[in-house]
Amino acid sequence: MPVVDRATICKKGAIRSRAVAQTIHPSSELDKRTIVITRVFDGPRALVFKAWTDPKHVAQWWGPKGFNNTDCEMDVRTGGAFVLHMRGPDGVMYPCEGVFREVVVPERIVYTGPARGDACGAGLPPNAMVTVTFEEDDGQTTVTIYTRFQSSADREAAVKMGFRTGWTDSFDRLADYLLTI
Repeated sequence: MPVVDRATICKKGAIRSRAVAQTIHPSSELDKRTIVITRVFDGPRALVFKAWTDPKHVAQWWGPKGFNNTDCEMDVRTGGAFVLHMRGPDGVMYPCEGVFREVVVPERIVYTGPARGDACGAGLPPNAMVTVTFEEDDGQTTVTIYTRFQSSADREAAVKMGFRTGWTDSFDRLADYLLTI
């Protein structure tokens, strides 16, 4: 069931309203180890893909509300690594790191989270395989994140740690950021 966020956008002096849908698929639609989150963004696929793969852009939107990123390094290629350091509202630093398993510009990114860490790992659950797809339709881009955990217990632990809320916040931040670039 979609969650709809209404926003007012100002582009080149024109103000218009848009509805951005985000869908969080229930686990019964998939296996018990997977979470799928989908969001439609107002912007072309090339721009949205760049916002996901250029460290200067990623640092501006990644993470839940109230978090900021102190640095971001990305080697966006198969086998390349990335690391992002998020500072929480409580001042605690949360490292976010992973390895790119596949990069198909501007269609898909596949990465894995670290082999260690807590259930959410700052958005990258340990030992999880994450596939992010980008599909454009009439100037809008649908981003879908498929996260496959090692076990259903890992999936449930990530949900309890705020996995869905974190991605919803990140997507809100990305939608706002896309209006500025």
